[in-house]
Amino acid sequence: MPQQRFPKIEIKHIAPHEITFVLSETDTSMANTLRRIMIAEVPTLAIDLVEYHENSSVLNDEYIAHRLGLIPIRYSPDGTLKGGDCHQAFVPHRECVCYDRCPRCSVEFDLDVNFDKVNMSRPEQERDLPLTVTSRDLIANNVQVSPAHFLNEEEQDNAHDEGISIVKLGQGQHLRLKAIARMGISKEHAKWCPVAVATYRFWPEITINQEACNNLTMEQKQELVDACPDRILELDEITGNLKPTEGAEELATFTEDLKYAQDAMKRRPEDDDYVQVTHSTDRFLFSVESSGAMDAEDILLSSLRVLKDRLNYLAAEVEKLKD
Repeated sequence: MPQQRFPKIEIKHIAPHEITFVLSETDTSMANTLRRIMIAEVPTLAIDLVEYHENSSVLNDEYIAHRLGLIPIRYSPDGTLKGGDCHQAFVPHRECVCYDRCPRCSVEFDLDVNFDKVNMSRPEQERDLPLTVTSRDLIANNVQVSPAHFLNEEEQDNAHDEGISIVKLGQGQHLRLKAIARMGISKEHAKWCPVAVATYRFWPEITINQEACNNLTMEQKQELVDACPDRILELDEITGNLKPTEGAEELATFTEDLKYAQDAMKRRPEDDDYVQVTHSTDRFLFSVESSGAMDAEDILLSSLRVLKDRLNYLAAEVEKLKD
């Protein structure tokens, strides 16, 4: 019988738009499954249908619809800027019992910007400038849903615009449309992908052979310290021994520079290495960055929920086969 495993997650860094964590006591299959779910199977909202009433801008309907589809749509159950999991608030359009669309399966956004009307309220010195239509001009019929104008508060404070640019309007131009956002997953289209980055790497294990290092001079030890571009080694000021730097495991990569340097110091090729950097087979360092539709923490929690649902479904199907 295979050995039962109990995977653990240790949070290293967390922010609304990014999270770094360590997944341990499992193997590559589980790590890659979690990563693939975050990329392709976490449900989000995205604009899927655009109905035009007037478009006299320089861009055609299809171009603007493509831009609208790529605007991250946030679902905030508490009405704040927090981007949460929308799987309980909405159902996929194809599974809804409504004829066309309803509040259960879709959210409507209205956009109506007329250059001549807006231009009258602008300062005198800005009236000849083009008018930029942004994501802030999209008005939703659901107070819990809104476009993600910025990735985080820092980006918002440093920005010189009002949101994600859609198109620029000039004199006499008018854009009026209705955009329909629906829930979906990235397997169907990339616009539903909640992550900009979702990667993992094997946790490095640094082993220092102190017995072999005792035969090295201080200059040779310093050469080993300088050989690694990640600066994972340092000299102890008291003992003069090599030791890993603080947080070296998170910085270390499996470069050849350190190996070449210590091979040149060996008396015989078959001698043991002074420093070994190997990768763990049951510990992985994940880095996840949100696209803006969901907070990074909610992406992780939603991916775990999807994985649990898939495993429960598999277990139920196996039980049916036994019957």
